[in-house]
Amino acid sequence: EANKLTAEIEGLTATIQDMGANIDRLLEEQRQLTQAMSEATKLREAEHKENTQAIADAGAGVDAVKQALIVLKEFYASQADASFLQRRRQVPEMAAYKGMQSAKGGVIGMLEVIESDFARLKAETEAAETQAQSEYDRFMEVSAGTKKAKHEEEFKLKLDKDQAEFEREQTEKDLRTTQQELARANDYFEQLKPACLEVHVNWEERVAKRQEEIEALKQAWAILDRKSKSQE
Repeated sequence: EANKLTAEIEGLTATIQDMGANIDRLLEEQRQLTQAMSEATKLREAEHKENTQAIADAGAGVDAVKQALIVLKEFYASQADASFLQRRRQVPEMAAYKGMQSAKGGVIGMLEVIESDFARLKAETEAAETQAQSEYDRFMEVSAGTKKAKHEEEFKLKLDKDQAEFEREQTEKDLRTTQQELARANDYFEQLKPACLEVHVNWEERVAKRQEEIEALKQAWAILDRKSKSQE
């Protein structure tokens, strides 16, 4: 019984050690997930701030270029009208505006390219922001689910470890009780052993004496038998 209880204690101790190692592993994995989620959040916030500013700047650029185009187009239109009237009046001084008129297409064309660049930058940045936010949300969702599962596993392991420790404690108590009972039995046996030996010796002595008595009786009968035959 004592050997069986000792084996049970050793098995429970090994199980408790394994559970403790797994609990430590799960705690470390949860810590790493928490850290990764925190770092991802910081990066996402910084990226979002940067993208938001870039989108705003690009939008402002588009608006500014559009306004500049409106002003230029109105200016060139007014100068064209003035040039036409002056030509009708045959005022040579207004010929200077011909150069400006020829530059109209180049300036407006350049601004339209700039406007297109701003618009493209705004659209690309908005798309990148949407993609980054989607990836971040997915990462956080998966990480939160994984962390929750590990926490639940850790919680269950702690309960199982507590139960195993309780069972080991009870088994240790049973072993101590068994060892105490065995010790008392051994003490009692040691106390009885001299008496058992004495009884055994006394019994042998009585057997020997009984044998001697039997031999004496046999001898007496033999003597009596001889006397009886001689008298006849």
